Amino acid sequence: AARTGRTGAARAARTACGTPETPPRKVAVMRTALVVGTGLIGTSVGLALRAQGVDVHLFDTDPAALRAATALGAGRPGPPPGRGRPPAADGVDIAVVAVPPDRVAGVLAALQKDGTARAYTDVGAVKLLPRQQALALGCDLSSYIGGHPMAGEGRAGPLAARADLFRRHPWVITPTGATEDAVLNRALELVALCGATPVIADAAEHDRAVALVSHAPLLLAALAAGQLTPDQEFALRLSTQPAYPATGGAEGDTARSAELLTANAEAVADVLERIGDRLRVGITALRTLAAGTGAGTGTSTGAGTRAGPASDRARDEARRAAATDLRQLLATGAAGRARIPPPAATGRAATLGVVVSDRPGELGRLFSDVAAAGVNIDDVRLAHLSAGPGAAVRLTVPAATALHLTDRLREGGWTTLTGPRPPQPSGDGAGRS
Repeated sequence: AARTGRTGAARAARTACGTPETPPRKVAVMRTALVVGTGLIGTSVGLALRAQGVDVHLFDTDPAALRAATALGAGRPGPPPGRGRPPAADGVDIAVVAVPPDRVAGVLAALQKDGTARAYTDVGAVKLLPRQQALALGCDLSSYIGGHPMAGEGRAGPLAARADLFRRHPWVITPTGATEDAVLNRALELVALCGATPVIADAAEHDRAVALVSHAPLLLAALAAGQLTPDQEFALRLSTQPAYPATGGAEGDTARSAELLTANAEAVADVLERIGDRLRVGITALRTLAAGTGAGTGTSTGAGTRAGPASDRARDEARRAAATDLRQLLATGAAGRARIPPPAATGRAATLGVVVSDRPGELGRLFSDVAAAGVNIDDVRLAHLSAGPGAAVRLTVPAATALHLTDRLREGGWTTLTGPRPPQPSGDGAGRS
């Protein structure tokens, strides 16, 4: 289908794959895919494609993440066969780059050099910077299209992945004038197979939108949580209640919210003033970092703008200081958020070790059996067994259900490493079998 704007793109998605409201056909035009990066999003993409019969290959530089994604059934590890020959001959239908935005261009360049796929996309939350970096590396932008599924979970990593993670969520794709029609349609097919709703946007427009609805609130939430110092005992106690999330969003009845703010205006103003001091530090740091990359301004820090070695050193020092300030702001927010005790911090939990084989889908089968036993999992840790294939999975569950779960799993043929025991504090070598 030709690129005819938002309406044409949506029509192309409906024609090729069905709308997100109706499940895509089981026999898809897409037959093969490579997912590079097996975190939450990459593994969820693999699971969604596998559910539609696509042959998925997985790659990750983190062996533990790759093993977990494989165990969940998201695909098979290793690059596709025939890598290095012309893509028209044996490349996969699409390569999905699921790595942080600043690494997308490097991975894309390596994949294109090897002729890995006929089409390439990424799933990063920033779209303009990867494209600029890809252009600087000499990547072929005709076979690449940016993408961003607007979905996620509270937890990161492959163990939080789900095949239906993207169902009915928007998935932004950012074609350019150089994007081939076949590549656009392949990206639309990917979106439809994952059950998401395609949204066509300009990369810069996308980045401005997510800065407003996602990225800036992320920093503001960290700044707010950073006010939860150890002396704020009463505030910490209140923040354990679901109705008063310390880092919650701005959803809800705006009229009611305005009334509450008016009634508590002075106290709220004091909090915002303290946040404002930190916010100014964050703004200064971000402006310094943006000036160093030229992102969003169309400017460059190439040789034509340099005033000499001394200027370069001063700029680099300023960027390092700005990066340190930004990390400190986020770390302060994380520390404040970590001070909030869980709603039921009473120690009534237990961990159970279970051995899973290295056969694809075994981890998913374990989770299904746990769910069938009527038990909720509070936390999951995965470790490779020191002897033999497979992995040790440590499940943290409510203590009242631990013995019942142990019996049910053993009845189902699972090997448990230990009986239920209280969870160990963090830093005790979590992940060991």
